[in-house]
Amino acid sequence: MMISQAIGLMSGTSLDGLDICFARFEKSEQVWSFEILKSETIPYPDSWENKLRNAIYLSAEELLELHSEYGFYLGRQVQEFIQKNKLSHIDLISSHGHTVFHQPQKKFTLQIGDGRAIKLETGIPVVYDFRSQDVLLGGNGAPLVPIGDELLFSQYDACLNLGGFSNISLKANGKRIAFDIAPVNIVLNRLAQQFNKSFDENGELAGKGKINTSILNILNSLDFYKHSRPKSLGIEWCNTYIFPLIENIEYIDFMATFTEHISQQISRVINENNLKNILFTGGGTYNSFLIEKIREKTRAEIIIPEPGIIDYKEALIFAFMGVLRLNNEINVFSSATGSSKDHCSGIMV
Repeated sequence: MMISQAIGLMSGTSLDGLDICFARFEKSEQVWSFEILKSETIPYPDSWENKLRNAIYLSAEELLELHSEYGFYLGRQVQEFIQKNKLSHIDLISSHGHTVFHQPQKKFTLQIGDGRAIKLETGIPVVYDFRSQDVLLGGNGAPLVPIGDELLFSQYDACLNLGGFSNISLKANGKRIAFDIAPVNIVLNRLAQQFNKSFDENGELAGKGKINTSILNILNSLDFYKHSRPKSLGIEWCNTYIFPLIENIEYIDFMATFTEHISQQISRVINENNLKNILFTGGGTYNSFLIEKIREKTRAEIIIPEPGIIDYKEALIFAFMGVLRLNNEINVFSSATGSSKDHCSGIMV
């Protein structure tokens, strides 16, 4: 039997905040189990939200400075979390970092937040930079959570995350495959901000808008949806193909249209793969208007778990990936990312 306790850190593209998850992992007779012991989301102060949102526009020198500064910020937040909850027996901290650039076709992806700074603040071993090795191996560097779906959540046909982007992982021909489906909160949250809200609670704003069929047709015709897997999305794609469309329509109507677009793309994937039950997690799971739209378009059972899993599944799995890295076990599936081989990823300090 092998037991490890780890802290996972996740900062999503939707900038909801920093997710911290302290969990216990146990391996018995080659089967893994987990227990979330403590978890918390720390909202970003306006200053940090602006820094991270605008990081894509920084010079190389400024970006390197932010990489270090954000690493120390993460370290301080974790140290406060440890002290507040009186945690002990922590084997490692596993940090996803915050994605600034993601262009796997050019062989690079960048998640800032220097793991060495986190270790300096906490004195605990740190694993970070999980995506770069996969990109260098010819993969998308995403999605990475399928390793956790396979080893911790195998009782479901598929696991679907509604975060900044929606992504899904499922079994096909005996292999775990995964891919991004469509943008979600990275678009909806930006629109909600036009109404002085950080997000569209229960989809109430989208429910008041009118669907614009011509914009909907443009969205559904984008080349990304015709590409075969594996495939992944980044903020650059939204800047090119999604956000310019907002100029041609009322914000409230774009919310309605884009919510319909998300539901159509997700339902298409569910139906094409003949999925019977799907675990839904991520902040978008609380968007009851969106969930209802998906339910209307598919016969699959949509399973909404308890809030701890909805909110912290990604941070939990990054903690798990760190544990696998600590033990030199495979933590990235090539069948999910498209890389040349399964591998053990993450820089350990």
